[in-house]
Amino acid sequence: MEKRPEIAILRWEQGDVPAGLKQLGDITGNSTNPDSYPFPVKLVEVKGANVETVITHPSKKLLADMIEISKELIEKEGIRAITTSCGFNAIFQKPMADALSVPVFTSSLMQVPFVQQLIGAGKKVEVITANKGSLTEEHFRACGIGPEICPVVVGLEEAEEWSKIFDKPDESFDLEKVENEIITAALGGIEENPSVGAIVLECTDLPPFARKIGRATGLPVFDFSSMMGHVAISLGIVELY
Repeated sequence: MEKRPEIAILRWEQGDVPAGLKQLGDITGNSTNPDSYPFPVKLVEVKGANVETVITHPSKKLLADMIEISKELIEKEGIRAITTSCGFNAIFQKPMADALSVPVFTSSLMQVPFVQQLIGAGKKVEVITANKGSLTEEHFRACGIGPEICPVVVGLEEAEEWSKIFDKPDESFDLEKVENEIITAALGGIEENPSVGAIVLECTDLPPFARKIGRATGLPVFDFSSMMGHVAISLGIVELY
């Protein structure tokens, strides 16, 4: 008998996803690709979830809708944990966790305090994000990143190919260029901040590049996949022994 999904991923409304992100969504490792997981997941499209309502101007209506959808998934389908397909949903972490009866993990940024403890006070965590200007202190605080932790934030919004997400959403990516931009950004952050000891990828479209980032930098890389794995193990969905 086929195993039922126990973790639900709330994803953006598909008609509102930029062309480049659609391409990335087809790569194994992306948060919205079912082949990224060694267990079944429930992908749930949320109407009205897009760049504007999640990243640019976080919407209270969207938050209410996500909570309502999540309650139905928990009550009717036995979902045991809720996550989202964009790290900027961090802004909704506390109200969602407070409102729901199962674990909620909206953003890979929640790993930053853990990673900081791993590398010690003398080193910094580099956070690679889709848009540095939109990543605020509010996002950090919502994920338990207090003022004593000062991540090095590296944004991709000025990278020529990546910026199509915001400037030319109807245009496709040159994926080789995107990969080079991501790795260049990671290395640039370390060059400017030699104390970087680990990397956390905020964006859920970046995990397919995590191994290459790790090889290029020589540093441990944490992302949506590592967060998903941690929760799956804690719920007994994945067994290590």
